[in-house]
Amino acid sequence: MIGLSQAQNKPALGTPASDPVVVKYVLSTASAFVAEFATYPLDLAKTRLQIQGERGRGQLTVTKLGRAPAYRGLFRTAAGIVSEEGVLKLWYGLSPALVRHAIYTGSRMTLYEKAREKIFHANAKDSIALWQAVVLGMSCGAFSQLLANPADVVKVMLQMEGKRRLEGKPARVLSMTHAFRTVIAESGYKGLMRGWAPNMQRAALVNLGDLTAYDTIKHFLLNRTSLIDSPVTHAMSSLFSGIIAAVFATPADVVKTRMMNQPFDEKGRPLYYKSSFQCLSKTIRDEGLLAIYKGFFPAWMRMGPWSLTFWMVYEQLRRLSRPPPEIGPDHVH
Repeated sequence: MIGLSQAQNKPALGTPASDPVVVKYVLSTASAFVAEFATYPLDLAKTRLQIQGERGRGQLTVTKLGRAPAYRGLFRTAAGIVSEEGVLKLWYGLSPALVRHAIYTGSRMTLYEKAREKIFHANAKDSIALWQAVVLGMSCGAFSQLLANPADVVKVMLQMEGKRRLEGKPARVLSMTHAFRTVIAESGYKGLMRGWAPNMQRAALVNLGDLTAYDTIKHFLLNRTSLIDSPVTHAMSSLFSGIIAAVFATPADVVKTRMMNQPFDEKGRPLYYKSSFQCLSKTIRDEGLLAIYKGFFPAWMRMGPWSLTFWMVYEQLRRLSRPPPEIGPDHVH
């Protein structure tokens, strides 16, 4: 998937061309946990910004601190959370986020590599065409996100609890397990799949940047410049792939967040948006076209560091998980 320089293309003698499924899953999940913990406060700030502005939510309600919880920009949002809710609240909702990555990242990485081998017959040292990488990256990302959707629903609910309490509203959920039980009690198991369509769309587009763009840019830098495979190359690749992912994914992310965060009636029917298209059109009509790019800066600020952290940790863990190579460093793809 992510290749190194030409000199490193040949797998080490006596080692498998690709990691076993279990090893691939464990390393991918562990790397995602590190990246998620490091960048989670930006995800929380992004979610607060995306929800802000919805009509009928009472976001101008005076809080217990005597002011409306209206945030402006990434850093003011984060500072507002720290001053009004406490530093630790920047990681509120982290548990379901980690559960999500145990399903999502572990699945997408494993599926991508196995599909690469089985469908396009590419081993560890082979590259595949750009269109093949695009198809695999987007489809594996979308399917993996479908599996992880329940954890995403709960994560968004927990992320919004601090703001609800500042507005003087009763808490909806108290913990991850309580959130799962609440959603099932109010909407049935189908409530855990709310927002699945925009969520899959977002995941497909994010993977277009995180897998396809990162891989393409990294190979371009290695093959067309004097740069070697190093943290500098990783940082540059992550920067540009993060921009691409944020541009494509932010509108779907806004729709996904609002679809998931909306309340439901006693029969489990959504009160605000019946479909992703209605949510998108209503957001643009009520708040303007730029509203679908709310949280773009924190999304970009998070995707770049997340991708950089993930790939650096993953590559190092993978090297440590293998025996010393007999000829040259082993291939990371």
